[in-house]
Amino acid sequence: MSLLRILHHPDPRLRTKAKAITEFPPEVATLAADMLETMYAAPGIGLAATQVDVHQRLIVVDVSENNDEPYVLINPTLKLIGENIPWEEGCLSVPGIYETVQRSEHIEVSAQDVTGKEITMQASGILAICIQHECDHLDGKLFVDYLSSLKRSRINKKLKKNKEEA
Repeated sequence: MSLLRILHHPDPRLRTKAKAITEFPPEVATLAADMLETMYAAPGIGLAATQVDVHQRLIVVDVSENNDEPYVLINPTLKLIGENIPWEEGCLSVPGIYETVQRSEHIEVSAQDVTGKEITMQASGILAICIQHECDHLDGKLFVDYLSSLKRSRINKKLKKNKEEA
């Protein structure tokens, strides 16, 4: 396994719409394992392939305290259930920024595993929020897109300043 480089906003590659995975060679499982290792090292609770410059519909998430409940979801589709709730989000591609976003509290996910086997699961709370956040990445969307243009402008200035100081 190896650590992958995470793209940072405003890198235009983060806006690329990911393509469906139609074949499941061993490289898909290797990518998922590398993404999990990268996510844990960052540290984070979710990572989309788009964030590591691989434009395929694959996400990994693990919201457990001990990093021992990983989910690998390929070609995920979501069914939103129930009400939207406010949730403070951050993102490995927008480091150091946390803002409140409205997301569905409950979801149903249909996806495939690394072998192509169909998976259907329900998720609530932070797991549901995280999966929605990562699925947005697959469509070229970032959590900052849910914010006002003024907040986005302030975030962009802060990120630019942080990059110059680094």
